[in-house]
Amino acid sequence: MYKINSIQPLKESNFIKPILINYTYKSIQRKWEAVATHDSVAVLLWHRDKNAFVLVKQLRATVLNKNPDNGMMYELCAGIIDKDKENAQIAKEEILEECGYDIPVQNLKKISSFYTSVGISGTHQTIYYAECDDSMKVNEGGGLDDEDIEVVYIPLQKAREFMFDENYQKTTGVLMSFYWFFDTQHSL
Repeated sequence: MYKINSIQPLKESNFIKPILINYTYKSIQRKWEAVATHDSVAVLLWHRDKNAFVLVKQLRATVLNKNPDNGMMYELCAGIIDKDKENAQIAKEEILEECGYDIPVQNLKKISSFYTSVGISGTHQTIYYAECDDSMKVNEGGGLDDEDIEVVYIPLQKAREFMFDENYQKTTGVLMSFYWFFDTQHSL
């Protein structure tokens, strides 16, 4: 189904840049190898009609590299900040591209922002919350170009079990967002 054919050094890249950070800490000169990357947005999408979370599932080669048996990840709808637009506008566009829902930008509520991959890139991510229903579905989603994204619905009554079932590989953003939802939007 999928496998890694080879791994080689990347000499030129489109989205990441290997860097060496020279810095001083406690009067000692230090160095750290890192990767400069784009910041990102992500969206916890709640489907009112289905009473379910809307996630995306896709193959991640970095996970496949660590787990050759399964590189599929369950994730929040997300995208990099690579355009001169407000973060919420980018989040709206990602929802449409990946999940097929047209949600007004004013309906996105910021949950929080934080740093991820702090040992390698220190990428900053902002997470939003939005609700959708069947009337907002305008296409099948799936991403653009060579993306192969599956839209997945996690019913509310199975969400807590899903959170801790390690058979479903998921990001920390999914876990944090589900916790936020149960703490602020719904008690189960």
